[in-house]
Amino acid sequence: MSAKPIPGSIGWIDLTVEDATGIRDFYAAVAGWQPEAVDMGEYADFNMTAAGTPVAGVCHARGGNAGLPASWLIYIVVEDLDRSISNCREGGGELLGEVKSMGESRYCVIRDPAGACCALYQP
Repeated sequence: MSAKPIPGSIGWIDLTVEDATGIRDFYAAVAGWQPEAVDMGEYADFNMTAAGTPVAGVCHARGGNAGLPASWLIYIVVEDLDRSISNCREGGGELLGEVKSMGESRYCVIRDPAGACCALYQP
């Protein structure tokens, strides 16, 4: 994600699947992306790069990603994650799982009233 993400912008996109290695290779062939391993402890997820710049992630459905749907997930930048979660619930959406941390940043996955999922990301 950029150094100063703009609230309301798409800050990242990733795909969580059971076989991240196989899907990594699929997108490397289809999109021309180059994978870079991201150490997750007992396994590696992948940053997919274009011309050396990370453009997307391909992740295993393990650890913090266990239970996420197998679909491309956008991360929408928000100023106040707690307020956005409250507004989500008030608007008929739901929080899927717990709020997670990534360094000083926080994020969560929500489902909107139409059933579509996305992540909210507070840098």
